[in-house]
Amino acid sequence: MAEQNFSNHIRLVPVFHFIGYPVAIFSLVVSIIHFIKTINEGSGRLLAAAIVSLVIAVFILLWFARSFALKAHDKAIRAEENLRYFAITGKLLDSKLRMSQIVALRFAPNNELVDLAHRAVAENLSSKQIKQAIQHWKGDYNRV
Repeated sequence: MAEQNFSNHIRLVPVFHFIGYPVAIFSLVVSIIHFIKTINEGSGRLLAAAIVSLVIAVFILLWFARSFALKAHDKAIRAEENLRYFAITGKLLDSKLRMSQIVALRFAPNNELVDLAHRAVAENLSSKQIKQAIQHWKGDYNRV
């Protein structure tokens, strides 16, 4: 992976984002069309309803697979950043920091972390504002 910075730090998984979801959307559209046709024809409604249900189940599976992975990653980031902040200051991160702010702070190097964390609370900075304020980007190459 190239050196990370604000403009290239977002991670997209091509097979997941550009194949998995479009295939699921296509399947949903086709299965709904098929279900509507079977309602008018009078036969095969149960099978068509089962197909629609299975496609909806795939969407739920895709959503929660990504959601659960991100939640676990967020917990790890919170623990890592709390430890890093504690190692630098002897204190835990401010409890007023939102998870999105803590996630953004992981890109700040140690010499920028403390001031940026204080600014994030005082000025209620968004994660984008925090990332843009970082002078020397610290890449996270192990993201989920």
